[in-house]
Amino acid sequence: DYIFYTDWMWTSFVVFSISQSTMLAVGAIYYMLFTGVPGTATYYATIMTIYTWVAKGAWFALGYPYDFIVVPVWIPSAMLLDLTYWATRRNKHAAIIIGGTLVGLSFPLFNMVNLLLVRDPLEVAFKYPRPTLPAYMTPIEPQVGKFYN
Repeated sequence: DYIFYTDWMWTSFVVFSISQSTMLAVGAIYYMLFTGVPGTATYYATIMTIYTWVAKGAWFALGYPYDFIVVPVWIPSAMLLDLTYWATRRNKHAAIIIGGTLVGLSFPLFNMVNLLLVRDPLEVAFKYPRPTLPAYMTPIEPQVGKFYN
C-alpha cells in the first residue's frame, strides 16, 4: 500500500505539471486571442478547480482518504497569464511566449508547495489499506490434477 501511494508520486507530479500547465496556457490563450476577453484564464482555472473539488468529494465518498486527490493550484498561474495578456494586448506573440513561460514556471512551483501540505503517504497507507487485492495479485486455484482420478 505504501508503494500504491508513493511509487508514482514524482512521475505524476512532473507529468501533471507539464500537461496541466500546457492545458491552461494553450486553452486560455487560444480563447483570449479569439475573443479578446481578459480574465479568461482565471475563469477557466476556477472552473477546473471546482471540478476537481467535486471529483475529490466523490472519491472521498467512495471511502478513499481525503488526500487521495490533490487539487492542483491553477488560479495563481492563470492570474499571471491574464496579467500578461492584459500587459501585452497589442502583441499576441508576446502574450503567448511570456504568458506561457510564466505559467510553465509558476504552476509546478505552486503545486509543489501544495503537495508539501499533504499528509505523509506512509501514514495514509496504514490508515487506509486498500480493501481488495488488485487483479494481478488475486490468487488462482491450482488446476493441477483436474482431469485425473
